[in-house]
Amino acid sequence: MNKVGIVTRNLSQAHGVRGVGFYTRNLVAALTRAALQSDFQILEVGPGNFSGLDLVHYPYFDLFKPGLPFFKSLPAVVTVHDVIPLEFPDIYRPGLRGSLNFLWQKIALRSASVVVTDSYASVKGIKRYLQIPDAKIKLVYLAADPVYTRKKNPAELKIVRSKYHLPPEFVLYVGDINWNKNLPGLFRACQELKIPLVLAGKSALEIETLDSRHPELRHLENLKSYIVNQKSQFIRLGFVPDAELVSVYQLATVYCQPSFREGFGFPVLEALSCGTPVICSRASSLPEIAGLSAVYFDPYNQMDFTAKLKSVFFDKTLRSGMSAAGPAQALLFSWDRVAGEMLSVYRSVLNKSI
Repeated sequence: MNKVGIVTRNLSQAHGVRGVGFYTRNLVAALTRAALQSDFQILEVGPGNFSGLDLVHYPYFDLFKPGLPFFKSLPAVVTVHDVIPLEFPDIYRPGLRGSLNFLWQKIALRSASVVVTDSYASVKGIKRYLQIPDAKIKLVYLAADPVYTRKKNPAELKIVRSKYHLPPEFVLYVGDINWNKNLPGLFRACQELKIPLVLAGKSALEIETLDSRHPELRHLENLKSYIVNQKSQFIRLGFVPDAELVSVYQLATVYCQPSFREGFGFPVLEALSCGTPVICSRASSLPEIAGLSAVYFDPYNQMDFTAKLKSVFFDKTLRSGMSAAGPAQALLFSWDRVAGEMLSVYRSVLNKSI
């Protein structure tokens, strides 16, 4: 029996409520199910608690904080979700301590047996900025939570619409408010087209209180004026539980992901799973996820962005076809597939270490 330890410390920290926490929880659950039909045993462990293990998997890699040991007593698999801060150094400034930690982390990563990542876009970034060779990088696409489906219950939809005071038609955005999400572009497009924008996510409620003088938050300054002056057009829901977020997706006219960069793009896959028409940036990983089921725009070209959003939002026939195609695209991604591919990664590492 091969014992694999998944380091789950990130679940008790801030990342536990973000994409990394979602990834780790679903990965552990899927691996545990798959392991029942294999020669693997999956265990959750803390940093350094590796007694009796054959392999350790770090499901999160922080570029600017120490976390990955320099010397590894066991074969190690490390998940690097993206290198976005390295792609935009003028925005994501690590400072002196962060820069020193990055040198340590970069060297520590090179002694990992395998680096796993979520998209081909991230593969390219890892090769370029972390100098990890092709042979050490494995691409394992992720999946949406199974709760996201196209099943519609009119009564539930009515309750959720009423609870969150959702307008009859609206553009939906789900996620953080980081610079790479390009929210100012989304606000400008919705303002020009005079269509409501609904934002789901805890951080959207914090825009007014954040210090927009910081380079990573400077883009929020313009959003503050939008929010203050046009509260009826820009609606912020805060955190929405998955069971209700499914209904919010299905009530949305369009889902929009305007990002400059994404390591994967969970909300796009969630929207596709729910049959919500998706319009998104053609940058980074998003075309890998949405395939032919989305309409794409250049996130650096506001005219293109606005025109594409208008073409989808006001064309019911186009939206109907996109809505039908979305769930089929989403079915290409499943946690059972993730688990199977990850167990193959573990097996290849252990076979090489024998």
